[in-house]
Amino acid sequence: MKNPKAAFCFKSFQEMKALLKAQSFSFPESRLTPAPRKEERTSSEDEETVFEKAMEGVAPFPRHNLVERGLPAQRQEISPPPEEAEPLLQLRDLVRHGMGFEVSQTPEYIEGTMYQAPPEIARRLHRGDFSIQAYVDLHRLQVADAQETLERFLKWAVTGGKTGVLIVHGRGLSSSSGPVLKQKVIEWLTRGPWRKWVMAYATARSCDGGAGATYVLLRRRPVSKRSKKSG
Repeated sequence: MKNPKAAFCFKSFQEMKALLKAQSFSFPESRLTPAPRKEERTSSEDEETVFEKAMEGVAPFPRHNLVERGLPAQRQEISPPPEEAEPLLQLRDLVRHGMGFEVSQTPEYIEGTMYQAPPEIARRLHRGDFSIQAYVDLHRLQVADAQETLERFLKWAVTGGKTGVLIVHGRGLSSSSGPVLKQKVIEWLTRGPWRKWVMAYATARSCDGGAGATYVLLRRRPVSKRSKKSG
């Protein structure tokens, strides 16, 4: 008996041609079976129907197997004692808005009045009752340069009729010997030739430099010796 595989072994194309003409052979039947076609969803089925079919036979958990957990309780704010409530409010306003800070209540605050000037005028100057018309910045200058700059500024101020001026000198916190320039400015205003022109001085408000600056109220005319004797 011939090997069935031998019927499909050809030595040349001529033999194959002869067999095709004679139709003396047939192809074996395929052993492969077509894959089953997926069930197509009809257009009439909607999502709700599909969900209901998928959930057929599903039963809910018994109620006694459930564990219920409530939301975490909100933290209750603890109110401070009455005696601490007001200081805390003041501190909050100071941090958020800068309200309530008074330079006059600090050790760095300075004020003074000169000849024939009412004592309360320095506090009024600090409160901002007088208009500040010009300023000079002496911050970071050497003492000699600061004095020369202040001299020129004051001459310009009195010549131009300025009465309210601001002198920025810094707080001197970086100096080991204290606020040298600040002390020198007060010395030049009260002991030098400019003492005749100065009516009052006071530490500036926080908005104008605080303890690092000084308001000065100048006279329109210098004080004479006669007016000193009469005063």
